[in-house]
Amino acid sequence: MPPITAPVNAAQPERQPSVDALRRLVASDMEKVNRAILEYMQSPVALIPQLAGHIVASGGKRLRPMLTLATAGLCGYQGERHIGLAACVEFIHTATLLHDDVVDDSDLRRGRDTANAVWGNQASVLVGDFLFSRAFQLMIADGSLKVLKILSDASAIIAEGEVHQLVTTNDVETTEDAYLEVIRCKTAQLFAAAAQIGPVVAELPEADEFALEGFGRDLGVAFQLVDDVLDYTAEQAALGKTVGDDFREGKVTLPVILAYQAGSAEERAFWKRTVGDLDQHDGDLGEAQRLMARHGTLEASLERARGYAGAARHALRRFPANAHRAALEELTEFCVERAY
Repeated sequence: MPPITAPVNAAQPERQPSVDALRRLVASDMEKVNRAILEYMQSPVALIPQLAGHIVASGGKRLRPMLTLATAGLCGYQGERHIGLAACVEFIHTATLLHDDVVDDSDLRRGRDTANAVWGNQASVLVGDFLFSRAFQLMIADGSLKVLKILSDASAIIAEGEVHQLVTTNDVETTEDAYLEVIRCKTAQLFAAAAQIGPVVAELPEADEFALEGFGRDLGVAFQLVDDVLDYTAEQAALGKTVGDDFREGKVTLPVILAYQAGSAEERAFWKRTVGDLDQHDGDLGEAQRLMARHGTLEASLERARGYAGAARHALRRFPANAHRAALEELTEFCVERAY
């Protein structure tokens, strides 16, 4: 009997979106960025490269510097300025991570001990300051006042977002609009700046800058909203941090806001006790997840993320259909689909 074979037209498993195409496109440039990062984090003070290297080498996706490299490619840029500026973007991001982990008293990042867990808060804050300083040295080396304004404005806005989030921590009556403003500043602003650099170095019209800045901002909002969902749904090994950290720290993210707004008086009292007052008992995280499931707040948050990802995809339509655009379009899908 001949072997049984699948029909030619059998349905094939649908390929999941990933960052692989984007990573391949910018691989050679990313090698140069990594060399620049290693060069600029050196210091005669041995603790600085040791601590900075710990977080730089901790396995992040490097999405933000890849955005700078990819948008430069999308815009047809042929020079080398985007290399140093991508390294600058990564330094800003790494500095904010070091500071965030101190503020949040986090022990894990990307599945590894945080720098503050290993070396303490003081060293983490000071090395974060060093990396911010290196970022500004790279901006000055580029020599463009426009780039300096984009990245220095982004640094200030990120800091404002962090302070705003600190103010809203434990405030379960935070509105959705107020929360979205926090993440536009805290997370999406650096995505926006990273994407805007491409058309700036390529000397394209401001309309192209505006389109890619908007692309980056919407992508960043989608990315953060999915992070909010993952904190309540992911496996710890996949997430790279302790599941439920946001809940334990009293962070008021969109799933909490929506659950509080939809909840009964008894449910609102639960959120006030656990998130507002940080009076948490065994089983409270599980109860939070059950309330979110009851009111569909995780799916609702994902739906918001899909909307922002769709807006980011739409912003790319003004650019030629090429490999860079296709990879960036797939990135918008990946940012949402990684929740599954």
